[in-house]
Amino acid sequence: MSSNDFCVIVPTYNNIRTLSAVIDSILPYTSKLIVVNDGSTDGTDVLLDKKKNEIGEGLEVVSYAKNKGKWNAISKGLGAAAAAGFRYAITMDSDGQHFASDIPNFVAAAAAHPDALIVGSRMLKTEEDVPQKNIAANKFSNFWFKVQTFINLPDTQSGFRLYPVEKVNAIHIFSGRYEAELEVLVRAAWRFIEVIPIPVAVYYAPAGERTSHFRPFADFMRISALNTFLTFAAILWFYPQKLWRHFRMIFQKRTENSK
Repeated sequence: MSSNDFCVIVPTYNNIRTLSAVIDSILPYTSKLIVVNDGSTDGTDVLLDKKKNEIGEGLEVVSYAKNKGKWNAISKGLGAAAAAGFRYAITMDSDGQHFASDIPNFVAAAAAHPDALIVGSRMLKTEEDVPQKNIAANKFSNFWFKVQTFINLPDTQSGFRLYPVEKVNAIHIFSGRYEAELEVLVRAAWRFIEVIPIPVAVYYAPAGERTSHFRPFADFMRISALNTFLTFAAILWFYPQKLWRHFRMIFQKRTENSK
């Protein structure tokens, strides 16, 4: 798979301190970088205008005035990727947490598993400086994802992913903010899109330098409400569908063996 088969999407909101370095680190790996400015108020628009003048057609900027949440930004980026004809889009955070050097690993995984959704799995237990609340939240999310899909995924909260553009754009996501990245994984699994983890490196800046837009109470309540809905939907719809597919496969194999 060449660099013309995929693009990289970076949603950003008030991360001007790290954004320029993130952009520069990605450019050697892709022919197209799409940065979505999700209503930043810290001068990100000026920085992106400057980078656009420097880089040219290799950088596409999507901007809007009001902050609408991370998934809305990713969705805008996926729409731009589809319009440009890309089959895959890799998403990376703009806070410098992810390493662009892992991009080739996503490309290799997609070549081995066409149209799969590839999730970068951070080694949170072994990394230094990882906030304990991040580890606890990830365990909570991983547990409910397994309940809702029967898939064991080690890092459901990682934003470093490769999406099959056409397949993901066909999924209607009800959430718009932090919790939507979990919802898209669940809904992709329900459509029997292969969801595959690969290991990725991660960097957590010292506590005083981190920029986090996670709202502990509000976002936890949104995630809890989403998990409640998805669990009931799994029981009423996904479990019966998966059971039916299982029995149908058994019937087909017996029919083939009897011929």
